[in-house]
Amino acid sequence: MAYFTINEARQAAQAEVRKSYRANSRSILEEVSKTTSFYEEFDVFLSHSINDADLVLGVKVLLEMKGLKVYVDWYDDPQVSRDNVTSETAELLRKRMKQSKSLIYIATKKSPESKWMPWELGYFDGFSGGSVAILPLLESSNSSFVGQEYLDLYSRVEKGYYTDTGGPETFVKKSTGWMTVNRFGKGSGVWSQYTR
Repeated sequence: MAYFTINEARQAAQAEVRKSYRANSRSILEEVSKTTSFYEEFDVFLSHSINDADLVLGVKVLLEMKGLKVYVDWYDDPQVSRDNVTSETAELLRKRMKQSKSLIYIATKKSPESKWMPWELGYFDGFSGGSVAILPLLESSNSSFVGQEYLDLYSRVEKGYYTDTGGPETFVKKSTGWMTVNRFGKGSGVWSQYTR
């Protein structure tokens, strides 16, 4: 197994910053999105720590390169304050989660500090029937991931290769099967079985 690295996410974010002529990742994510409708649908609700702005932008870019439409609250709903836990913010996040086919939880060293991430994970898992995956961002691609114990309940986003063609792909894997991150993000419930 190989995970995405912090450096890969930062490089994707930096490339996006260069394309946009913005000062940094945070300024891109904070710019007001004029095209986000209150009724818009998303493939992926990206659960993340607000303290990981450069990594969040990078992961958003990497997932969009896989053909997924990604919701990031402070990009799509910049009026929301994640600093305070309020019933208005919770209601908006519930609505956006219900408008999303899957949730990908970015696991970093800063994730345990988040006020919202555990709530988002539990809420989405409760109504979606398990369309949740953990995307660890590590220092090294082949490092082992040790996160909070409850994260072991969910499938993981990993980099890999097709066994028949050797082509690179991003997969969502669990103990009993796998699918591409695109299929997972689009809401497919069909898992391919491992061959022996």
